[in-house]
Amino acid sequence: MKESRTIISEMNELGRQNEAFVFVIDFDTTKVKLFKPDETDKIWWQANKQSNFAQPAINEKEIKWETEPISFSSYKKGYDLVQHHIHNGDTYLLNYTQPTRVKTNLSLEEIFHYSQARYKVLLKDEFVCFSPEIFVQIDGGKISSYPMKGTMDASLPNAKERILNDSKELAEHNTIVDLIRNDLSLVAENVTVEKFRYLERLKTNQRDLWQVSSKISGDLPENYTKQIGDIIFKMLPAGSICGAPKKKTVEIIKAAENYDRGFYTGIFGYFDGQNLDSCVLIRYIEKQDDQLVYKSGGGITFLSDAESEYEELVKKVYIPVFKKD
Repeated sequence: MKESRTIISEMNELGRQNEAFVFVIDFDTTKVKLFKPDETDKIWWQANKQSNFAQPAINEKEIKWETEPISFSSYKKGYDLVQHHIHNGDTYLLNYTQPTRVKTNLSLEEIFHYSQARYKVLLKDEFVCFSPEIFVQIDGGKISSYPMKGTMDASLPNAKERILNDSKELAEHNTIVDLIRNDLSLVAENVTVEKFRYLERLKTNQRDLWQVSSKISGDLPENYTKQIGDIIFKMLPAGSICGAPKKKTVEIIKAAENYDRGFYTGIFGYFDGQNLDSCVLIRYIEKQDDQLVYKSGGGITFLSDAESEYEELVKKVYIPVFKKD
């Protein structure tokens, strides 16, 4: 795997030449893969309305889906360490994740085609991702980010009102909006919060969820395409999936989680030579030998409750397949 600096230089050169490319970057920013947009033998991808694959005819079948999350006691060991650091003032928001074993009658390829999501990525024989979360989008020199923080089962009574009025969710969302605004300020000017805490409904094979997002935007310099690699890497890791302050929080994440995130919570993106569309690699299933592992988690603050956070981690283990009426 090439060093990050080499990859950044390659991305900058492609941007200078206005050449299109696709990229996948892991959480640690140590594993980076570049592809041509039409390179279908190694990667299939979809970014909103852009894609590099032909959707096959799908024969609907009953989906078998069994999950084996870690025990609550195991989860709480890492959770308690996170809370120790929060109360010590080392971090005030940390995205704590854990792996869940999954048994299903679907292959990674079938999961990719069955899933309905804003972003989809299949890195052959490695992982499949069906992400609802934008990392950044660049359109005509304007860069925008849409951090997602706050998830609730849509079937709960007054779910929309409950999630918007929840003090823990509000504090978490405020923190992440501030963090992303600071991240965008590293590469752009005139950074503003254009839209604060709007709701999106996500349909899954398990249940419908309400997801809370915000929109933050800024203006890039005129020659931004020549710096496209630097622009991307300056904002990594994505603030919504680590926490604040970033550097110390990432150190705590590694101690508390005690597993390798890999490409999970990294980013995927498509650059068309001028504009860019990218996502955070969440809602993610990885192939480990002959097993499938789903990685999920949520933001922890001093207001968090261990049982509720564990329940959220478990509820996020789904595939976004529309349920039959």
